[in-house]
Amino acid sequence: MLVVAAILSTRLAAQSYATLGFVGTLGGGWQVEVGEFGYMHGIHVGPLRSLMIGARLGSFIDEGAIVGGTRGFVGGGVLSTRTGIASLADVGNETNPAALGLDLTIEVAGYAGTKSPLPQGSPWAAASVLPGLRVGGGDGLRYGLVVGPTVFFGNPTDVRALLALRFELPLARGKHHP
Repeated sequence: MLVVAAILSTRLAAQSYATLGFVGTLGGGWQVEVGEFGYMHGIHVGPLRSLMIGARLGSFIDEGAIVGGTRGFVGGGVLSTRTGIASLADVGNETNPAALGLDLTIEVAGYAGTKSPLPQGSPWAAASVLPGLRVGGGDGLRYGLVVGPTVFFGNPTDVRALLALRFELPLARGKHHP
């Protein structure tokens, strides 16, 4: 508890974000589509620049169905880390440019669901390596689009494509009073 308080009281707390987004697996048949929310904090460990802990809530979607393609509920927790941005360009006006760049997200997640149509059943775990395109920087709003493979561990183990659209909202810092 004291370690968390010490970390949040440093200047790195300015690098804290609330994250909101959509995460879904891609392909035909039954897929997982969830909303995601979390807390992201800046870190500086080798090439890694952020650590995010979050929750996902959604349902199973039958991509082949025209009507009534939802089944059950799925929820999970996620822990991810991300590299710094490899800058491609600056977009926007000259006084307030936003960085456009590439990064890499590595995440692990645990899921549980009701009426799971997946062969892994419930619960199951997943690991993902997600290259991404990110827009924004500094202390403002940031956007990210990541896509890559995710491995669902279970019986059987399955590899699927995962797509996520994320919004990162900077958390306000209270003014320090002497």
